[in-house]
This record gives sequence, C-alpha cells and structure tokens, in this order.
Amino acid sequence: MTTPHAPRQLPGNGDGQAVLPTPGFVDAHIHPDKTTWGSPWLSRRGATTLRGLIDNDLRAQLSYQEGVEERALALMKQAVRSGTMAMRAHVDVAPQLGLRNIHGVRAAAEQLAPYLDVQIVAFPQFGLLSNPGSLELMEASLSEGADLVGGIDPASLDGDLHGHLGAVFGLAVRHGRDLDIHLHDAGPEGLAQVRAIADRTVAEGMQGRVTIGHGFALCDTSLPDLEATLDAMASAGMWMATCALGADPVPVLDLLEKHGVRVALGSDGVRDAWSPFGSGSMMDRTHLLGYRTGAMTDEELQRCFRIATADGAELVGSAAVAAFSGAGSADRVEFAARSIPELVVDRPSPLRVVRAGQAITP
Repeated sequence: MTTPHAPRQLPGNGDGQAVLPTPGFVDAHIHPDKTTWGSPWLSRRGATTLRGLIDNDLRAQLSYQEGVEERALALMKQAVRSGTMAMRAHVDVAPQLGLRNIHGVRAAAEQLAPYLDVQIVAFPQFGLLSNPGSLELMEASLSEGADLVGGIDPASLDGDLHGHLGAVFGLAVRHGRDLDIHLHDAGPEGLAQVRAIADRTVAEGMQGRVTIGHGFALCDTSLPDLEATLDAMASAGMWMATCALGADPVPVLDLLEKHGVRVALGSDGVRDAWSPFGSGSMMDRTHLLGYRTGAMTDEELQRCFRIATADGAELVGSAAVAAFSGAGSADRVEFAARSIPELVVDRPSPLRVVRAGQAITP
C-alpha cells in the first residue's frame, strides 16, 4: 500500500506580495447590448463583409432569449470586477429594435451606478438614412437614456456622406450632445471621411467633442494623406477610439502622438455575434494594445496603460479615474505587480477593486 504524496508548494522568495495601486480602467468603446456574456453559447455564422456581419448581428439579437438588461448587466458586472470604472457604451437604435436596447442598457447602468459610470451612445448600427425611421428614433433616444449621438460609415454604409453628417451633427448640436462615429472604411475614402468630419466639427464649434471609433484608415501609414488627416483631427480636437481587435488594423501610436491626436481604448464587442472573443477586462485589452502595437520599452507599455486609464477618463469625463493619486485614493484597483510595465505584460486579475473607499462585490 502506498501513501499519497502531500501536495507540494513552490518555494517562495520571502519578499511577500507586492501590491500595486492603479487608477481604474475606462472602456471607451463597448457594445453591451449585443453580448451573450453569461448566456448559452452562440454558434456564429461566418461573414466576409461589414453588411454580412451586421445582418448576422440583427438575426442574433432577435433570437436571444435573455433580455438586453440581463445580458448587459452580466457583462458590466464582469467589467467592474476586472477594474473598469467607466465605459462608453454604443447601443443599437433602429426600427427593427426600437429603443429596447437603450432602455435595457440604461437599466443595467442604473443598477451599477455606485460602481460604474456609463455613457450611452445612440448607435445606428443598421444604417441611419438608409434605414427609414432610424433618425427619428435616434432623436427620441436622447430623451430616453442616451447621452451621445453615434454614427456609422457615412459614405459606404449609408451612401450619403454629407447627408449623414448633417443628420448626426444636427442632432448633436440641437441637443447639446457629443458625437462618436464608427468608421470602418479604409483607404483614401476613409481618410476623406475623417477630414469631412473634422471640417464639420470645426464649423459647428464642437472641437474636443467628436470621436472616431476604429478609424482603420488612420492605421495605414502607406496613405499619402494620412499625416494631413491627423493634423486636421488634431486641429478639431478629435479623438480616436481603438480596440486592438484580432486582425483589424491598429494605429501607430508614435505617429498619432506626434500629430497631437488623442487615443482611447475599448473592448468593442464581447462574446457577441461579431466575435466569440472578449473577456470584459480592460487589463486584457491593454495587454493586447501593447502586443498589437509592438510595445517593447517601459515607456511604450506605460503609454498603453495610460491610454486605457487616464486618457480614457479624459474622454468620458470620469472624475473617479482622473482623481487617482496613489495608494490612498478612494477609487483604485490593486494588483499583484511591481510596476506598470510588468502589469501590462502579465495582465493579472485585480486583488481588489475599491470605490469610494470600499472594496466592492458587485
């Protein structure tokens, strides 16, 4: 008869656990209304075009058994547990869905109000002018839970660059709201749309209040007009929100920094019809940004962390994240790490998330 071996423990170094306090994260571009987080597995259809992905998304949303509030709340709780303290949520508005997604995400946000600051962008995912009835619902959403006006690919998806910009800037100006436009279009056409948005931003006096999401054309250093486009963005005070997704382009951070274009970081879709991936953790996303942009030095890794925290806080106006000053901060995240570069590379889960001086268990 043999005696079972006692469990073995790896030897320690005797130094104890290092605890690194950090500011909370800001998820500057996320779609909590689309998620399947906490729901049964969704088998996804392949698609090779943006329109195909959008069609898949609509079919999936109409098939979900769980409501928007339930699914969004599950994902947003996961984000809070992972150290996110503020997010900008892009939420679909369309005749096919009405305003149910806005109402659901707003209800979830209200449940988490002590822990998470949520901005909701009314997002015309299925088209604005090309999907009749969407513009009227977009306007209605601004009095029923939406904070910002959204847009999407004015030229390619909606087929009317100036009409689309006239509509979304009109809503933003009329209601005093900021604007956040998805722009997937690549190449010279994508850059031309960015410049048109920059011109309109200045003309409407909305400097500092307009964001381009994804901005794949802004990631292509082969385009002759890229630097002039970045200068136009900087002059208009425009932001870029990137998500460091799979095979999607990522910006050259040195180049955007050189031209004065501010960058924030988001998760985009998490476990939705667009992708089976995503963890709800901005710590993971910060690691991906570093990996995808080839961060090597401490300064480059620290920049990725700053983009996911302090810079994002400036974009969304998060006082809790912006006020971080160290271990005594009332709002902080604590990690087992000795430095920010080590943290970005190792991407551990938090030891504690503290809001208003109290460890939270949402």
